Amino acid sequence: MENNMRQLPLLLLILFLIPSIQAQSVLGKWENRNEEGKVNSIVEVYEKGDKIYGKVDHIVKKEDRDRLCTKCEGVLKDEPVQGLEIMKGLKKDGDEYVGGTIVDPKTGKKYRCKIWLDEDDPDILIVRGYISFFYKTKEWRRAE
Repeated sequence: MENNMRQLPLLLLILFLIPSIQAQSVLGKWENRNEEGKVNSIVEVYEKGDKIYGKVDHIVKKEDRDRLCTKCEGVLKDEPVQGLEIMKGLKKDGDEYVGGTIVDPKTGKKYRCKIWLDEDDPDILIVRGYISFFYKTKEWRRAE
């Protein structure tokens, strides 16, 4: 019993550190917001093999949940947006994940992509899509 009491502070420290360690990861569910700041969808970022992927986990507006990716090309053409794997093939490079692609289901356009956590707030994921020298950057907030 006395030995268990000595280990209690260590156990409590570990329990408090686990959420902060998890909060430092790009993995998890993220809120994708529109221009007005309203949440459109929840995107789940996950690991498959040694690469990072993201799929539309949930569409907020009930009437949009059956929407298809009509402007997408190839295997994504006419697939349901909810459940669609929009981010593919990112590999870790320092603090960033690079070398993948992201698709905008509204336009069907595919962009080169990189993501990273905001250095001041690990609950913000920076998502940048590129075409040539042009890019657009969005901030996704960690979903609770």
